[in-house]
Amino acid sequence: MKRVLVTGADGFIGSHLTELLVKSGYKVKAFAFYNSFGTYGWIDYLPDEIKSEIEIFYGDIRDPNGVREAARNTDGIFHLAALIAIPFSYHSPDSYVDTNIKGTLNVLQAARELETSKIIITSTSEVYGTAQYVPIDEKHPFQGQSPYSATKIGADRLAESFYRSFGMPISIVRPFNTYGPRQSARAVIPTIITQLLSGSQEIKLGALKPTRDFNYVLDTVNGFKKIYESENTVGEEINIATMKEISIGTLAEEIIRQINPSAKIICDEERLRPEKSEVNRLLGDNAKIRKLTGWEPKYTLEQGISETIRWLEDNLSFYKAGVYNI
Repeated sequence: MKRVLVTGADGFIGSHLTELLVKSGYKVKAFAFYNSFGTYGWIDYLPDEIKSEIEIFYGDIRDPNGVREAARNTDGIFHLAALIAIPFSYHSPDSYVDTNIKGTLNVLQAARELETSKIIITSTSEVYGTAQYVPIDEKHPFQGQSPYSATKIGADRLAESFYRSFGMPISIVRPFNTYGPRQSARAVIPTIITQLLSGSQEIKLGALKPTRDFNYVLDTVNGFKKIYESENTVGEEINIATMKEISIGTLAEEIIRQINPSAKIICDEERLRPEKSEVNRLLGDNAKIRKLTGWEPKYTLEQGISETIRWLEDNLSFYKAGVYNI
């Protein structure tokens, strides 16, 4: 099972997963979103010795024919391609249905036709909505608090139906809030860091009270790999979480302390979610992934933040710190 397709390989988590798989001896076909600039997203910035080992497949996850061709002659699929920004899902929900639900259906249909040996479907902790109890285990109810989370719930349930209806070797991987190098500034940690590194004295944020369970990206992709390689994970939905939570306000204060203690936090109304759409608490249970795969997080939040700051210091030119990215 060493020949794998990674959809969304040109993105944040996908590029780190692609890099890890190549280093681990896998033959990786990277599904990158077609564009007229001929760029491969973050794959362009991987070390040359990694890039030389990757087969690039240009396509669109919404196109079933392209997805089928990409999946051909591979043993396994890591499906990460998705639209993920919550504010943009308020603006353009149709595109989330087409990409997240129909795109996942295309992957499942291709894998069924080609008899793919294992399929990893990427979910999100957002499917749980605000915690009804903590820590949130895989039996927690689902709640679509944004068009984004609703489409990911739909994609998950499609994947479950293909496992139950056709006996397909599917695992649903549910990472909690992942952060680290290469992440878009639409996410809170790079938003805070890039504003500070750009010299801003007033850091614009939305709600400060919600809590999150943050995974450093190298821990997240190691979880993907372990779930793929385990014989115990087929038919399972599996959290990747640290079982530690921190409020956005406390997180921001810690990053400010590390970079510019004189900076202040201000509330930007534009960055607030609608009241009933805000997920107020996320704290994940990781007992299942530990039991099934032996996975353990290796990075503390402090270590991960330090690594992320160091990377952003060297790559700040990629970001528009003064612009709110939805």
